[in-house]
Amino acid sequence: MAVTVLIVEDEEKIGRFLELELLHEGYEVLKAVNGREGLEKAQSGRADLVVLDVMLPELNGFEVLRRLRKNSDIPVIMLTARDEVMDKVAGLDGGADDYMTKPFAIEELLARIRLVLKKRGGVGMAGADGRDKNQLKVGKLCMDVQRYEVSYDGKQVVLTHREFELLKVLLENKNIVISRDTLLEKVCGYDYMGETNIIDVYVRYLRSKLDDVYQVKIIQTVRGVGYCIKDES
Repeated sequence: MAVTVLIVEDEEKIGRFLELELLHEGYEVLKAVNGREGLEKAQSGRADLVVLDVMLPELNGFEVLRRLRKNSDIPVIMLTARDEVMDKVAGLDGGADDYMTKPFAIEELLARIRLVLKKRGGVGMAGADGRDKNQLKVGKLCMDVQRYEVSYDGKQVVLTHREFELLKVLLENKNIVISRDTLLEKVCGYDYMGETNIIDVYVRYLRSKLDDVYQVKIIQTVRGVGYCIKDES
């Protein structure tokens, strides 16, 4: 059964962006554009997790959380444009599971959602074809998205956060060449300002942990374009 995420966000562009990313990851999505509507939907029992903005019309995020916690233990991740320590303290003390400041990298939010669901014993995500979208496989390589684990031939492969996210994007789009620019945005976020060759660096790290150890060639380089992972023939 798919996990349902409720997005409570009054900024239309941000709400739509989050909705598309979550749908792409296999979640089902509910939306609310003000605090009162968000509280009602959060209390309805239809959502498994709430992404809750702080600055909302009608009821702000802190008030929504306060009322919600009177009768619900649903996981809540709070979002705010203000990087104030007291805001974070208020949110966490009020019962939020996590707290993120805008702007943020979508991959970080997705990782935090997975972590919160894992801690709370969240269920897996299955697509319309019945396959578990938490399980991404190619040959002997297996990724469990929900558990944040990777293994090859049954042996655990320890990856950093960005190595994991890069491998995840490639596995989700196997047999498709993904450009470096697209990988950079997916793995590091749209506001990344670091080295432009960072994707090549992380590909090297992945190859050192997979190809070099198991004598395979998992990640293919397409010169002048980017990278891909192909199904084993």
